[in-house]
Amino acid sequence: MTLEFPLLLRLIDERSTAFRAAVASAPSLDVQVPTCPEWTLFDLAQHIGEGRRDWAATVAAGPAPAKSAAAGAPAAPREREALPAWLAESTEQLLDALRKAGPDRGCWTWWETSQSPQTSGAVARHQLQQMAVHTYDAEITVGAPQPLPDEVALDGVDEFLSTCVATTSAWPHKPAAIDFHASEGRSWRLSLSADGARTARLSGPGTMPATAASARGTASELVLILHGRIPFDSLELDGDRRLFDQLSAWDPNE
Repeated sequence: MTLEFPLLLRLIDERSTAFRAAVASAPSLDVQVPTCPEWTLFDLAQHIGEGRRDWAATVAAGPAPAKSAAAGAPAAPREREALPAWLAESTEQLLDALRKAGPDRGCWTWWETSQSPQTSGAVARHQLQQMAVHTYDAEITVGAPQPLPDEVALDGVDEFLSTCVATTSAWPHKPAAIDFHASEGRSWRLSLSADGARTARLSGPGTMPATAASARGTASELVLILHGRIPFDSLELDGDRRLFDQLSAWDPNE
């Protein structure tokens, strides 16, 4: 069961506020982001602001792909005093579009072959995870990384597996299954085969036959690992560890 739509919107706002606080505390906007080494903190802030504006336009357009909102929109200001207001406005544009659309309206998304619906509610769910992980990026840049809030992280494991991993593209290796166990008490199984990748919630560890591999950690650690922020060996791993390398290297969209 995913988070309710009003809660998703509130948590997007909370994570956006935390992101702005991290940016405001940085000694310089030119510092490199360790988890996104090709970006400076300004680049990350620009990505956050422009991305939220683009998704606001996408939600407003409904099922048809929207043109980028970046054209004609105010550019990210390089002045430290002006950047937080621009970021706040970007988030509010997204939240306003989501409120007007509601959770069930059809919406263009890039995850059409996944297990997530193409609705504004699914967009809100994905946007929360984008804000949460990029807030971690900003926090680690300023030397103050915080784990993702529990309710965000628990939904984040499910969201990543069902949206970013689930696909009808063929898994290029032997069929396998990987279990992910969050120490907060939730578990998921990712099944990989020539038919693609599909994920399912487990009622608890040990409720289904053992898989080829499993990973156990906090929900926050699982989300950060799935998004490539920390290495898989940060977790308690069992079984065939090559599967984690294969999963990390797999791009089903290629």
